[in-house]
Parts: sequence; C-alpha cells; structure tokens
Amino acid sequence: MEELKKRHSDVEKNEKDIVYSQAIKAGKRIYYLDVKMNRKEELFLAITESKKVITGEGEETQVNFEKHKIFLYKEDLDKFQKGFEQAIHYIRKRQPIAPQEETEADEMHEETHEESHEASPLEGEIKIDIDF
Repeated sequence: MEELKKRHSDVEKNEKDIVYSQAIKAGKRIYYLDVKMNRKEELFLAITESKKVITGEGEETQVNFEKHKIFLYKEDLDKFQKGFEQAIHYIRKRQPIAPQEETEADEMHEETHEESHEASPLEGEIKIDIDF
C-alpha cells in the first residue's frame, strides 16, 4: 500500500513539473510536447507519441495506448532541430505534399498555432495575431 502511495505521489510530481504542454492530434496518434523542469530548475523537452491500439473483438475488445517517449535537453536542442529540419526537407523534396494532404496539414497547423497562442505561459512574452 505504501508503494502505491509513493507511485501516485511520483505521478503527481511529474505532472506538476510540466511548465508548458502542447498536443498534436494526427490520426490514431497524439504527440505531446511537454516542457518540463527538473530538480535543478533546468528546462527540457519530453516528446511522447501515444497510439491507440484496439485488440480483440465484440465483448472482449480492449483499448490500450502505446506510449513512446524521448527527452531532449537544452544542450541538444539546436542539433536536434537542425537534423529534424534536414530530414523534413529530404522527405518533402522526394515526396511533395499532395493537394489534399496540404489542406489537412494547413488545418492541423492552424489548430496547433491557435492552441500554442492560448497555452503559452512564458512571462513577458507578447503574441499578437491580427487578421484583416
């Protein structure tokens, strides 16, 4: 029983350490970008892929979520960003986005863009989004 209480307290502590979070819905997957703070008050990025997995049929159907995480620390952010951008450029150069995919990507970008404006907790940050 004591171990269960400790686990519950650890989960609550981990959730409290999240200082910014953004969810990106993509089909059966959801990607979570969580900025967390460690004990030394250093920020890092936790990226989680959550995929819905349905097994069984009828009354024995079970829904589970597979989760995969990676952690990016501040000293690696620039290298990761550069490599990520190069990989995206490579893919887009060899397989251009089809018109339907482009529309879906634009819609997803707009949703994510709107959510990021609402969820930004950074002090002193001013964001203005004006449409004429």
